[in-house]
Formats: sequence, C-alpha cells, structure tokens
Amino acid sequence: MARTNEFALRNRMRWFGDHAASFLCVTATVLVVAPLVAIFVYLIFKGASSLNIAFFLHKPAPMGETGGGMANAIIGSGLVLGVGSLLGVPIGIGGGIYLAEFGRGGKLANIVRFTADVLNGVPSIVMGIAIYSLIVVPQKHFSAFAGGVALGIMMIPTVTRTTEEMLLMVPHNIREAALGLGVPNWRSVLSITLKTASPGVITGCMLAFARVAGETAPLLFTALGNDFMSYRLDEPIATLPQQIFVYAMSPDDEWHRLAWGGALVLILLIVIAVSLVRYVTSRGVLKGAS
Repeated sequence: MARTNEFALRNRMRWFGDHAASFLCVTATVLVVAPLVAIFVYLIFKGASSLNIAFFLHKPAPMGETGGGMANAIIGSGLVLGVGSLLGVPIGIGGGIYLAEFGRGGKLANIVRFTADVLNGVPSIVMGIAIYSLIVVPQKHFSAFAGGVALGIMMIPTVTRTTEEMLLMVPHNIREAALGLGVPNWRSVLSITLKTASPGVITGCMLAFARVAGETAPLLFTALGNDFMSYRLDEPIATLPQQIFVYAMSPDDEWHRLAWGGALVLILLIVIAVSLVRYVTSRGVLKGAS
C-alpha cells in the first residue's frame, strides 16, 4: 500500500513537472513572438493606408503637398543593400571558411575571430563616421557606394562567425570520406563541407542582411539622401531608413503618414526576402537529399 501511494505521488510529480515545463516553454515562445507581432500589427494599422500605386511609383512631394511616394528610396535601398551584400557576404563566408577549416587555433585565426567579435559590437554611427572619413572625404561627395561599403562591413562579422559555427557542426567523417576519395582539400571544403552547411550559412547571411537593412546612422554620413530618382553609385541616393527618419522628424502630418508607410514597406521587404531565401534553400536541400 505504501509503495502504491509512493508510486502515485511520483506520477503526480512527473505530471506536474511535465506540464510546468511545457507551460514555461509556451510562455517563453509567446514572449519572444508577441513583440514582433505587436510591432507588425501596429505598423499595418498606421501605415497600410499610405500604401498605394503612387507610393511605389512617385518620388517625394514637397512639404505641405499631399501625395508623393518613396519610389526613389525603395530603389536606393535596393542598390545600397546590393552593394553591401556583394561586399560583405563573400568576405564573411571566406573568413568563416578560413577560421573553421584552415586557421583552427592558430594565432592569425584568433586575431581574425577577435576582430570579428569587436567589429560586431561597433556602433553603427561609428561605422558611418569611419566610412565618411575613408571614402566620402577623399571623394569629396556622398555616394551610394559609400553607403554600401558601410553596410557591407557591418555584415562581415555576423556572416563570418555564423559560417564558422555552421562549418564546425559538419561531421569530420564527411571531410575524411572526401579526402579518402582523393578530393583536394579546397575542393572538399567548397563542394562538400560548405554545401552541407549551406542552410545555416544562408540563414546567417540573411540575419546580417536584416540587421543592416534598417540602419540609418551610417547612411546619413555616407549616402546622405536624395529627393530625386538616382541610379548611380557615385551620387547621393535616398534609402528607406533615411527617408523614414527625415519624414518622422518633420512637422508635416502628411510626411508622418508616409513615414509609417515606409516603415511597413521596409519590414515587409525584409520578411519577404528572408522567406524567399529560406524557401529556395529548403527546396534545394530536399532535392539534394532525394
């Protein structure tokens, strides 16, 4: 009888512990997701009314006039982020490959790893001032290229550290099998190890992309902004974060309305880009597995 009561008590304790752990996990998940959902819903509430054909096709209207749009800022953000990705992603992936496959515990690898960690913590405004001194001042003009360089450098540490961690998770048996078949080490890294870790590497790239997509301070010192349509990399160019900042700081209610619309578009562009890349990556992995 005593054993039966003890067994029942243990079952009740297990049941209580299991449900308590499940409740804590669900609560933590809600606490993580709730702020994002709240921000997204609020942006839809404030900015959805501003989204129309004119918003995506027209350039900004003068202060005090109704209408206008952010076509120049949308195009400018695409160009600046494109330049930043072309600079930051290859260098970041290359640095991660070196740290995981060739450097290991060497002194140079430790220096690179430490530099990436420090660079990851540098405030964005400091990065903007640095690029302003290195590129804008010698060129004597602001440019989309300078803005892209600032964002690209900010992407490098995130991509580097993520790539390193993803490559280190690949089992050594895969590397040994490739080397046993006579595959050169560099070919094994690029064709087998990197391909195996590609979903995690791409996720890291998208995290870096999402981080810099909303940066404003570096662009104020580099791309500056432009009220007109521009497609040149050697000229000042408008970007969504910078345009939202200008509109939000103005006293005009019409510009405030457009600022909310621009913030909604910026979030939607990031969500769509990340979703598309994850979808294509998952399809590629499934096809490769089959």
